[in-house]
Parts: sequence; C-alpha cells; structure tokens
Amino acid sequence: MLILGIESSCDETAAAVVEDGRRVLSDVISSQVAIHARYGGVVPEVASRQHLLQIVPVLEGALAEAEVTLDDIDAIAVTHGPGLMGSLMVGVNTAKSIAYARGLPLIGVHHLEGHTYAAWLGGGDPAVDPGFPLIVLIASGAHTDLIVMRGHGDYEVVGRTRDDAAGEAFDKAGRILGLSYPGGPAVQHAATGVSPSFKLPRAWLGDSLDFSFSGLKTAVLHKAQALGVYPAPDGGAPPTLVAEIAAAFQSSVVEVIATKAIAAVERYGAKGLVLGGGVSANGPLREACRQAPVPVIIPAPKLCTDNGSMIGAAGYYRFTRGLTHSMALDATPGLALG
Repeated sequence: MLILGIESSCDETAAAVVEDGRRVLSDVISSQVAIHARYGGVVPEVASRQHLLQIVPVLEGALAEAEVTLDDIDAIAVTHGPGLMGSLMVGVNTAKSIAYARGLPLIGVHHLEGHTYAAWLGGGDPAVDPGFPLIVLIASGAHTDLIVMRGHGDYEVVGRTRDDAAGEAFDKAGRILGLSYPGGPAVQHAATGVSPSFKLPRAWLGDSLDFSFSGLKTAVLHKAQALGVYPAPDGGAPPTLVAEIAAAFQSSVVEVIATKAIAAVERYGAKGLVLGGGVSANGPLREACRQAPVPVIIPAPKLCTDNGSMIGAAGYYRFTRGLTHSMALDATPGLALG
C-alpha cells in the first residue's frame, strides 16, 4: 500500500511516498530556514506564502523520486494540526484536492502522531520490539511533550511544556549569543567539547513531568549581559564565553528533558522510549536518553525534523484501522492528540 504523505505545519513543505507504513520510497523537503533566518524565527505569513509556491514542485518531486504516479497511490495523508493556520491550510487543501479529483481516501494526521511514527521508518517495529506501552518524547520548536503510547492510536499526554518549548528556547539562546538560526544546531556546535565553569538553572517543577524553559531563557540573557556577551561588543563577543554559555544552556535543557523522560518510563512501566521532533536530533540529548533502562528508539536525524515520511507512516496505521476523513477535514491549529 502506497501512502502519499504531506506535511506543511510550519516552515517545511514536505511530501513523501511511504510503502506499508515502513519503507520510504521518496522524501522531498523544501526548507524555509534561509528565508526566516533574517528574522530569527518563523514569520507565519511568509511561511504560508512560501508553501503555496513550493507545494506542487515538492509533490511532483516526491512522486518522481519514488518512480510512481498518482495512479499508483492508495491514499493521501496530511497534517491537519497543530501548527500555523496558514501553513496547515496549504497542505490540507492540496491533499483534499488530490483526494477528491482522484477518488482517494483522505487521512488527517496529528503532527505529533507523525513524529511518533518516524520511529517505524527504516528499522524495526517498536510495537513488537520492544512492544507497548511506549513513552514518546516529542521535543521540537513548538512542542516538548511526554506521551504514553499504549497502542496504535492510543495516547495519553502525561507531560508538556508550561511555557516555551525546548526548540524555541534553543533559538532564543542562539539569538542572544549571536549564533546562526536555527539555534539548536548552532548551540550544539558552539558547546561541543566545552565544560562550562558555571551552571544555569533547571526547572524541575517538583514531581511533575511537565517542562518549563522560560526561566532558563531569562537566565541565559542575564548571564550573557553579565559576561559582556550581549549586546555583542564591537568586534563580536569572545568565542570562549559564547561557548561556555551555550554549553551551560544545553546541559540544563538536556538534563531536564532526559531525566523526566526516564522518570516517565519508570512511572508508567514502559517497555521502550521513543524520541521524535527536531530537538531530538541533538547529540547530547540522544546520549542522555540512552541511559534509560529500556530500549531507546531514535530515528535518524533527518527523520526527527518535519518531513512527509512520518505523515505517510502515521497515515498508513490510521488507514489500516479504518480511520479516514471526509472533504470536511479542516486545518486545526490547536488540535489535541487523541
């Protein structure tokens, strides 16, 4: 069974052809990073207009790469939330148009469900090895969530950010330190091999599995100001100080996320831990999570960021359970997982 997956929830226009929910035949992504870098973050109106320009070339590229046509496709899966309204509308309306014109089943997919099913691509079957229940950690620019997955389509969110997501915090720290956008890779690069001489705060929130990173962002700003890194002096901030702050920031984020993820595994008796979302491409976070007392499933870094393959995979497993949508499917920016 071939599923055409479409993803446009934020600033990547992506499409992929996935066979039987596991095998990626094509995966094409048009990134807007260079466009939004000048603003230090995603501008929603700019993102939606760029999706309009790229959606058709990306779809054509995905079909060509898979060496198939729309005649070979069995169903269309598309992210319909959560995300930016304008961006979501481009993907949803494109998917609806194709499904209507071709008489194909239409499958709306929750964005976080897509990140979860990235773990099913190109490797084993987590439903079998290690089996359910699984703890799923989604860490991205807009989400930091811990989810108990008791079966296909059976989710319970047991932890979420109370303010800023981890990815947003990385971007903010990167801007304060004068690093490139997006902040995640830039902060990791700056922090590589550095042992900071100070610590930044950790928001543990008692026994809660929730997260909070707004205080950490403020702490980074105050430390950068105290060390003369922000605002950057003439000639730029000293690289050694930038690296120290970056390392201290990254250490704080990684310790909190990994500790809470492992705590969730133990609290809910999970058989495995799945990572997803752009921040889960962070090397130190991946290593810290591997300390869990259960198998840890981490997709390849390219499958952690937004892509069409994960939507195609999630769509396949929804379709096999008889879950499809009518042409009334709409973009839902605040869509709840369930």
